[in-house]
Amino acid sequence: MPNFAANLSMMYTEWPFLERYGAAAEDGFAGVECLFPYEAPADEVAGAARAAGVRQALFNSPPGDWAAGEKGLASLPGRETEFLAGVDKAIGYAKALGCPNVHLMAGLIGPGGDRAAHRATYVANLRNAARKLAQEGLNALIEPINPRDIPGFFLNTQGEAHQIIAEVGEPNLLVQMDLYHCQIVEGDLAVRLRSGIERVGHFQIAGVPDRHEPDAGEVNFPYLFDLIDSLGFQGWIGCEYRPAAGTREGLGWLHRYRAAREA
Repeated sequence: MPNFAANLSMMYTEWPFLERYGAAAEDGFAGVECLFPYEAPADEVAGAARAAGVRQALFNSPPGDWAAGEKGLASLPGRETEFLAGVDKAIGYAKALGCPNVHLMAGLIGPGGDRAAHRATYVANLRNAARKLAQEGLNALIEPINPRDIPGFFLNTQGEAHQIIAEVGEPNLLVQMDLYHCQIVEGDLAVRLRSGIERVGHFQIAGVPDRHEPDAGEVNFPYLFDLIDSLGFQGWIGCEYRPAAGTREGLGWLHRYRAAREA
């Protein structure tokens, strides 16, 4: 049975952040993820997770000035010191939470930006960050994101993500494969799963095209869940979607899938 993690930045927004851990546990989630846990001290976040009995599966390192539109620092020339300081902060939270995975957001490249310079910065930063994280037994993840949701995002395709991982050459650097983004940019999801799953550290899902529950839209997610399971993946599938009409009201997809697998 696949392991599903509720995304507490998009789901359970009916509750204050720390209370979302318990709400997710009440609905049968054993794991959670979020964009950023930094709005509360690490010990308070860890306490909420422990009290709820859930595992923190993933969160992002600090993204720069999120309120001003920044979407990560890893590929930005001239921001290397800030990026690595953010990795250190993420490590502190990951250790407190027992979280194995930290996503290092690539950031934006503007019109006319020097892609070669961004790529060289990205590779160097990822190598340094992966080594820092490896010292603590943690994984570094990179995620291709579709340019419709985040115009100008540096990393868009699975192929480029896997090429960069090979170039960096650190065994704890893995792909965060969001099937929502992948479907929008590339499609051919089952083939891409089979060909690259050995370097995938975490999955995410949402219905395409509207990013609501995964039972709405053009992707047959139960088929993909079964495929991921059959390929021996032991990590988490993060539910990074926006509930269409309330978190609990939209969990029918999960209850139906689990009931079908247990029948």
